[in-house]
Amino acid sequence: MPDHDRIEGAAKNLGGNIKEAAGKVTGDEKLKAEGRAEQAEGKIQNAVGGLKDTIRDNRN
Repeated sequence: MPDHDRIEGAAKNLGGNIKEAAGKVTGDEKLKAEGRAEQAEGKIQNAVGGLKDTIRDNRN
């Protein structure tokens, strides 16, 4: 079962993609930047979750 960080990270990444796209459509540079930041945060959280999964799997 995937770590909750992976799930939350994927959700943040998706939300960031949507926010960035909305910023592009509306021409809102701040919204685009917020979207890119959320994507980065989501990718990091997803990677941390993957590391936790690997550690847990190697213990068993």
